[in-house]
This record gives sequence, structure tokens and C-alpha cells, in this order.
Amino acid sequence: MSDQENQQQAPQKQDKGDSLKPLHVVSSVFAAGLGVQSSKNRERDFKQGRFGVFIAAGIIFTGLFVAAVITVVQLVLKGSGG
Repeated sequence: MSDQENQQQAPQKQDKGDSLKPLHVVSSVFAAGLGVQSSKNRERDFKQGRFGVFIAAGIIFTGLFVAAVITVVQLVLKGSGG
């Protein structure tokens, strides 16, 4: 196999004992928060992920989402003169 084929297959070869990478956790929490989490990723999360990491990431995501909504509302109200 070429190096490019090895690199493409490497992320798929995670053992069940491996923990998820931070990027996987962030993308899973973001997708789940928006309601678009795939079944494959959800199963991977339950098999390889740790409960506490997802709770912490979910709380952080929720806080950032609420802050973003408040910021957008404030900007709209200032722009409309209200």
C-alpha cells in the first residue's frame, strides 16, 4: 500500500481500548448538540469514550452556545436601535 492509503486507513484502526482524540469528542458533542450525530459515531463514543469527558464537553458547548445566542441578540437589538 502507498503512504497515502496507510494514512487514510490509520484513523479507522483504533482499538476498543483507545480513548477518543479531543477532536473526536468536540465533533461528537457539536453534532449531538445540533441533533445530527451519526449512529456510527454514537456507537464509537459509547465504546471508546469516557462519560466525564462528554459531560464536561457538553457543559462547555452549552455555555458557549448560550453566550453566542445572547451576543447575537444583543447585536441585533443594538443594530435596530432598541
